[in-house]
Amino acid sequence: MIFDEPDGATPLDPDEMQGLKFLHVTTRGELDELEQANIEQGLAWISRRRGGSIFDDAFLRTLHKRLFGEVWAWAGEYRKTEKNIGIDPLHISVQLRTLLDDARYWAENEVFPPLEAAARFHHRMVQIHPFPNGNGRHARIATDILLESTYRHPPIAWASGFDLQADNERRNAYIAALRTADGGDIEPLLAFVGAEHA
Repeated sequence: MIFDEPDGATPLDPDEMQGLKFLHVTTRGELDELEQANIEQGLAWISRRRGGSIFDDAFLRTLHKRLFGEVWAWAGEYRKTEKNIGIDPLHISVQLRTLLDDARYWAENEVFPPLEAAARFHHRMVQIHPFPNGNGRHARIATDILLESTYRHPPIAWASGFDLQADNERRNAYIAALRTADGGDIEPLLAFVGAEHA
């Protein structure tokens, strides 16, 4: 079964589709509902958790599993296939650890203001694209955890409402900002997250 993917979404290959735990799902809308319910459970887990560092790749895998593990058997496992975006899967674990080390250094040495550090962290996480699916949502939630736990800063207003998927105008601006950042210009993403930049 193949779903029509919204712009900016990662297509799933047939092996990854085999990991779907609900065989009755035939539409993108049904899948979105299941994933959203799982994400809400994951957000509840985040609010209850004790410990776990955003600078630990094992925590990031656990977070992905908490957000998507009720829907996908491979949740929390790094992807093994090439995608339309993202780095070579062989480099995911090393690149992710490098990002986490960089983000820890930025925080400990006050290299960037909180929202700029968050934008840079988020962009690189999406660029690495560690998982078969759910990377954008996982990266947005991980970025908010970074802001709250490391910088004691409120989360980013990713959407006008709760769901960026449903907020088309904001989603389009977000995807455009990420693509511009891929080309080396972080300014639109800084503007998107509300960062003041000199």
